[in-house]
Amino acid sequence: MERITWDQFFLAQCHLLALRSTCTRLAVGAVIVRDRRIIAGGYNGSISGGDHCIDQGCYVIDNHCVRTIHAEMNALLQCAKYGVSVSGADLYVTHFPCLPCTKSIIQSGIHRLYYAADYKNNSYAIELLDQAGVEVIHVPFDARKIDFLAMEKENLTRSLLEELALHTDQEKIDAYTKKVDALFAK
Repeated sequence: MERITWDQFFLAQCHLLALRSTCTRLAVGAVIVRDRRIIAGGYNGSISGGDHCIDQGCYVIDNHCVRTIHAEMNALLQCAKYGVSVSGADLYVTHFPCLPCTKSIIQSGIHRLYYAADYKNNSYAIELLDQAGVEVIHVPFDARKIDFLAMEKENLTRSLLEELALHTDQEKIDAYTKKVDALFAK
């Protein structure tokens, strides 16, 4: 078994947190890390005790859902609530932060921003991060690295290919095998 990198580990935590999201438009997760230790996490959702998008629908104004608090903000606010400084820490997030979250990230003292996927990357947010000296690192997330059923899926798929080969021409089997090899990174 191949050991995942620290960046993939923290992004896996972000993706796990995103599963708690109550937003129907985009599930986002974030973790704040210092010295390879998670000090806070957040996901996008409504305020505590408030109506959730999954129950009431999104409350959209100017093409933004105003019902939710973004994952990055929830992680930063968790630190504020419990008196934990984020100055010099790293923030990992599933998607590139919006402009308001970017401003909060900068103002809170986050040193490095790691994100897995581009999402409406705002050019002014990028400019602000650069001006503030916040290092921005795009780390594509490979969900296959944390798929605990990958081996069983691959074995089943290859068994099905062998069975299919008995009734299908070799050219089709070769095409399917190529797709399976790509899917399972062989």
